[in-house]
Amino acid sequence: MRQRTKFPTAPARLAHLIRSFAVFPKTRRGRFTRRALLAICVPVFLLWLADRLWPLPLPRDDLARVVLAEDGTPLWRFADAEGVWRYPVSVDQVSPYYLEALLTYEDRWFYQHPGVNPLALARAAWLNLSGGRVLSGGSTLSMQVARLLDPHSRTFSGKLHQLWRTAQLEWHLSKTQILTLYLNRAPFGGTLQGVAAASWAYLGKSPAQLTRSEAALLAVLPQAPSRLRPDRHPQQAQAARNKVLKRMAEHGVWPIAQVREAQQEPLLLAPRQEPALAPLLARRLNRNDSPPLIHTLIDASLQRRLEDLLLGWRARLPERTSAAILVVDAQTMAVRAYLGSVDLADDRRFGHVDMVSAVRSPGSTLKPFLYGMAMDAGLIHSESLLQDVPRRYGDYRPGNFSAGFSGPVAASSALALSLNLPAVQVLEALGPKRFAAQLRNGGLHLSWPVAAEPNLAMILGGMGSRLDDLVAAYSAFARSGNSASLRWQPQDVLRERPMMSAGAAWIVRRILSGQARPDQDLHAELVQRPALAWKTGTSYGFRDAWSIGIGPRYLIGIWIGRPDGTPVPGQFGLASAAPLMLQVHDVLSNRDAQRAISTPVQRVPSSVGVAAICWPLGQALDRRDPNCRRQRFAWTLDKTIPPTLQALDQPLGTGLQEQVWLSPGGLRTSASCPGAQARSIALWPAALEPWLAKAEHRRMRVPDSDPQCPAPPLPAMAPLSIVGVRSGDRLRHPAADAGPLRIHLDTLGGQGQRWWFINGMPQQSSAQGTGLNAVFERTGRYQVTVLDEAGQTARAELTVVD
Repeated sequence: MRQRTKFPTAPARLAHLIRSFAVFPKTRRGRFTRRALLAICVPVFLLWLADRLWPLPLPRDDLARVVLAEDGTPLWRFADAEGVWRYPVSVDQVSPYYLEALLTYEDRWFYQHPGVNPLALARAAWLNLSGGRVLSGGSTLSMQVARLLDPHSRTFSGKLHQLWRTAQLEWHLSKTQILTLYLNRAPFGGTLQGVAAASWAYLGKSPAQLTRSEAALLAVLPQAPSRLRPDRHPQQAQAARNKVLKRMAEHGVWPIAQVREAQQEPLLLAPRQEPALAPLLARRLNRNDSPPLIHTLIDASLQRRLEDLLLGWRARLPERTSAAILVVDAQTMAVRAYLGSVDLADDRRFGHVDMVSAVRSPGSTLKPFLYGMAMDAGLIHSESLLQDVPRRYGDYRPGNFSAGFSGPVAASSALALSLNLPAVQVLEALGPKRFAAQLRNGGLHLSWPVAAEPNLAMILGGMGSRLDDLVAAYSAFARSGNSASLRWQPQDVLRERPMMSAGAAWIVRRILSGQARPDQDLHAELVQRPALAWKTGTSYGFRDAWSIGIGPRYLIGIWIGRPDGTPVPGQFGLASAAPLMLQVHDVLSNRDAQRAISTPVQRVPSSVGVAAICWPLGQALDRRDPNCRRQRFAWTLDKTIPPTLQALDQPLGTGLQEQVWLSPGGLRTSASCPGAQARSIALWPAALEPWLAKAEHRRMRVPDSDPQCPAPPLPAMAPLSIVGVRSGDRLRHPAADAGPLRIHLDTLGGQGQRWWFINGMPQQSSAQGTGLNAVFERTGRYQVTVLDEAGQTARAELTVVD
């Protein structure tokens, strides 16, 4: 069989064909055939060569992009180098009314002609010549697209140039592709190109929703975009629209009755505005490889509502203070609203800085994770006895944000009140490195200073985090202990990572929603509709105020502060961020109620139970047992009731249980004494004694020694006490002194160095015998607390009056 020669390119095939002319017989018929083939092939070759030398300038990605909400509403636009913005659409995304009006008015034979309509050109030429001026044009849509892609002069040579480009369009593209180019490149006045951009800018709606009247208006605008701009020349635009409507009736495309109704419609325009929602999210998603249309999961109406709400808050914020809001659907993890600053255009408030993605100190916002992980580790239950007392860890002396210390507190109360010292105690038991590793495994990445590693200060904000990362991590309390990554765009995959058990997440959420204590019957609450749970946080020096809410359906993250890190005294989470978070929650709740969206129910995990426990041991005891000093009901995990967590720096010989031998008369005696019986006595942690009733002190709980058969002596320690002021004192400013009240305080007993606190805030340390020169600037109540090297504490409550 003869094998065919393959020629990979058109020039090779053409050259082969020309060379083959020589094989024709040298007869009259052969010479005629060669000439005919040459007459056909040479022009074709020249056209092909011209197409290669002057290729069709099809538009490329010119950085004009539009960021869209979930429903297609434009949120923000990025113009091209010439300041033009467009919203790319395909033919099937435009109203059929518009396509009918466009083709009927501009080019009825668009799908039949080869790019140029000779009859239309002849008709236009006759009208223009007979009228002595330009009355009509003969350009087809293909010719108009050619002029849009490669503008030319209105001379004869320019017209030839346009015809050449039109031929290239018809050669390379289908009719649908040519029509799509027109839909996206036609001028509509100002910086608008394309029917979609015009529809959103002038009418505030999608081009798929155009009515007949609106479709006729947009079909005629490109004829004279400056002269017919409806926002500047409404009368001319309405007259041009009616002209199109009249033609639709003349050609029988639309019924006459509907055309008349459309002509009666006034020209109603939405307020002319370019897309201006979620600018900082748009900047975040706009990358070099982004498509012309950047789709998001933002709810446009919610975004607009919250932006108006935040602008209303601007007057309540101190100077140069900004704010950020992030709203996430907890079920799908879709980001529904993103406000990175108060106002992008407000330079005094650093409006261009995106505080959703900025690294800031998280303050106390990590405490819920600590308590949940400690429950999983079997260290605590919801009512475990913790110590809100002064503590020292080397050079680190954490204080409380609130005024003073509370002494004995339950874990649930410590979390609900965001007490610092109990959190540090729990973190010390769990381990900072373990805590940081579990957070990282759960998806929350923290930023540490150079050469720093996890330490006890992390629970009070001694590292950096971001609002979006925190909100994603808080999803664990709404998703049965699994945190999930945020979904910014529809194509983003929902990814979950285990943060804690479902039971621990449920208990912590109950605590944060103000439902810390269980009923005695757990089964009475098997199915419940979750209330809003929330946690605030304040970083050191009042630099950052946080509030993160876990609603029935949404996660809400709020940050308030100065982007430049300057402290704002008096601004903290509960006073600044929480009110804004609650207002956002109200907006969301009202929207769901109006849309009749049901609230999801939350079932109690099978691992959660209820137990009656007793302080100070934290175990389940009969309330008639003398060692049950206070009974409480606690949420437990897997029927585990861990004992009271003892601080690691407690004084020696001050355990929670003392094993003694009692004589028949109830006095403490030696085990070898006649009739001695063993007895276990529950004692409170020694550091809590200043906050306990006198009857609960260790020396009162342990019986005296029997003089007839004395017991071995118990470890003795000189008690620590404050001198210079007593609890309950009312101090008055000297009448002749208008300055602050100054008092010298000292201690008796105790061991070694002292560390002083006033209203929970660390003061100077002092050696034994030197004391503290306390200064009370304002009137009001004060709590003075001192801690010694042995871990003993003493306190005094006083009031300063005028």
